[in-house]
Amino acid sequence: MQKKYTIFIIISFLILPFKFEAQAIENIIDFLTVHPNKKAVERDSSIYPTKAIFTPVISYAPETSLSFGMGMKGLFKIKGSGSETRTSNIPLTVQYTIENKYLFFSGFQVFFPRERYILAGNIRVQSFPSLYFGIGESTPDSNEEEFSYNQILFEPIFLRNILVPNLYAGSGFRYNRIGNVKASPGGLLESTEQPGALGSTSSGAQLAMIYDSRDNLLNAKEGFYIELTHGFYGKFLGGTQAYQLTRFDMRYYVKPLKTSKSVLAFQAIAHFSHGNTPLQELGRFGGDETMRGYFEGRYTDRHLLATQVEWRQKLSRRWGVTAFAGFGGVAPKVNQFSIDNARPAIGVGVRFLVDNVEDLNLRLDFGVGQQKSSYYFKIAEAF
Repeated sequence: MQKKYTIFIIISFLILPFKFEAQAIENIIDFLTVHPNKKAVERDSSIYPTKAIFTPVISYAPETSLSFGMGMKGLFKIKGSGSETRTSNIPLTVQYTIENKYLFFSGFQVFFPRERYILAGNIRVQSFPSLYFGIGESTPDSNEEEFSYNQILFEPIFLRNILVPNLYAGSGFRYNRIGNVKASPGGLLESTEQPGALGSTSSGAQLAMIYDSRDNLLNAKEGFYIELTHGFYGKFLGGTQAYQLTRFDMRYYVKPLKTSKSVLAFQAIAHFSHGNTPLQELGRFGGDETMRGYFEGRYTDRHLLATQVEWRQKLSRRWGVTAFAGFGGVAPKVNQFSIDNARPAIGVGVRFLVDNVEDLNLRLDFGVGQQKSSYYFKIAEAF
């Protein structure tokens, strides 16, 4: 059944846009775009034109099957911001799956005037299906077990520019509650000794440092993005386990030739946990952003290392293609990472531009892991 839905999505994504003339596509996109301060911009051209771009979402990922909903990208600048301040981005996504599950998500980044401060973070409320294979880098496919859970995640971080341009340091709060876990009676998930397998609450403080010189948050062509966070979680703030979590994300974007329409994008991520870490806070390998071609959480353990590279080629004003490759793995201890145990992933993708000013794309990716292949239909780039 899922293969039929996948074929339908691919045909719709690749063929339907050709049925419309260029002007018709522009009219549809304009219809889906709201300009809250349009009159103020007409009176004062120095005001940045705020936009809310609404997009019907038909999303597919192997973990969640087919889902429908509405996506919105809120693009704006705080009063007093000029050309030296990048566009703030507040996306909202509401989805409902054919399996009667739901998702509300927002991953926001707000720049204050002259980029002296940044407010960043995530909000997620969902009831979604997932797959569990056990803990470790060598769990067999035969372990595959479906389960579902509810999640409430809230993690704002406030940062201040320090020392040099584009470098920020700050702190924040993170709350992640996993509840209403529904697993197979007597199955692998119910019998695991991993803390928080059937529900957990993580509550604690985070320290953060970010270096961000990207030219565009939604589809960078040049620049670096480096994020390092370290969180302290315990029962004193209402948590169910005491542990520490370190996350690292580095991205680099470059044009091979300054005049070309090609971009090379690189990413390296690391996830290290120490203490009584609950299951959903372990390093989870795979998904629609990192190591496409593997189910999210296909390999799970205390520590995760992964890297990926993506070549992005513009073909026309609206259309583009990509090719990507990844490499990574999980381990119970940092010194037990091994090249021999790392997993590869490769894939290709198609892009369709929905907002020319902010360079926002719809993407269809096809990723191949060691045993599986998966389609991903999403809005905005993977990284």
